[in-house]
Amino acid sequence: MILKDISILNYKNIVEANLSFSPKINCFVGHNGEGKTNLLDAVYYLSFCRSSSNSTDSQIICHDADFMMLQGNYETENEGTEKIYCGLKRHHKKVFKHNNKEYSKLSEHIGKIRLVMVSPNDTELIEGVSEQRRHFMDMVISQYDSEYLYQIIRYRKALQQRNVLLRAENDPDEDFISLYEKEMAVAGEFVYERRKAFLEEFIPIFQRIYGLLAGESEEVNLEYRSVCQNGPLEEQIRASRSKDHIMGFSLCGVHRDDLEMSLHGFPIKREGSQGQNKSFVISLKLSQFDFLKNKGDKCVPILLLDDIFDKLDTRRVEQIVKMVSEDDFGQIFITDTSRNFLNSVLQQTGKDFRFFTVDGGRFK
Repeated sequence: MILKDISILNYKNIVEANLSFSPKINCFVGHNGEGKTNLLDAVYYLSFCRSSSNSTDSQIICHDADFMMLQGNYETENEGTEKIYCGLKRHHKKVFKHNNKEYSKLSEHIGKIRLVMVSPNDTELIEGVSEQRRHFMDMVISQYDSEYLYQIIRYRKALQQRNVLLRAENDPDEDFISLYEKEMAVAGEFVYERRKAFLEEFIPIFQRIYGLLAGESEEVNLEYRSVCQNGPLEEQIRASRSKDHIMGFSLCGVHRDDLEMSLHGFPIKREGSQGQNKSFVISLKLSQFDFLKNKGDKCVPILLLDDIFDKLDTRRVEQIVKMVSEDDFGQIFITDTSRNFLNSVLQQTGKDFRFFTVDGGRFK
């Protein structure tokens, strides 16, 4: 998938931009805060119907503006075209259209434009809470498995309804809460099986790519931890009901699963240096790319690399650029503060690339 051009109105600090891109490498250079990341975030928004950094849609609209608009024109592997439009007015529901036809549910769009983003915030996969590691798994699987996304939504709705009953002053109605527990169990066990199957394929890819970036001497691993490994999920949820009622929320379920990350058999959160942690999460994301391009219709994702070279030695930077410049990778968007550094590295690849300078939300 190639993003040929994008039109932007009132997205964060980008008041207006109409940009055409190289089908291979596009570089955005400028000081911090000028709008490089906002451009990548707009591209991300067209794939996932949400910002990578702002959970509230109203925060992405330019100050003093009443609306924002994004439109991207894409070229598919078979030389077809896809037009994706998003419009959002303050205090209104956002509108997403695919080839001028509006979606009835935004979930229908996920996976249509596959994309992988690597950013400094990815270190939260190591340092943050388990929710971020579950989100990583869910984002990968949902891009090629629409049934998985449906079951995740089904599970969350049942979990939300069960929590409402648990917070009531009186004991929850047996019939009602049993209904939601069964719904959680059916959807949750489906989610568990798909996560487990995903990781069986994903871990060897991740270990291979980490070895290319950091050297074969560093041993890394991922291990999935789920309540479903302890027995039937419905039985465990039901057994936890009394404790859950005291707490006011559900303590048992796949919404508490985790992905343990290790270096040489020990938690990387405790053992890894800054450079090792960064290599670890970059390898995770590049492995996500490699995994997705071989799933389903084998559509090559767009790759966004946002300010990832800080705290990496020159050898690792050159290895990353060399890897993503190969023919297995498709279109790439890179941000950095140093044009001279990027230019010297990219010229060695022999691939087509285009530079944009960014100043106050304006692009040249």
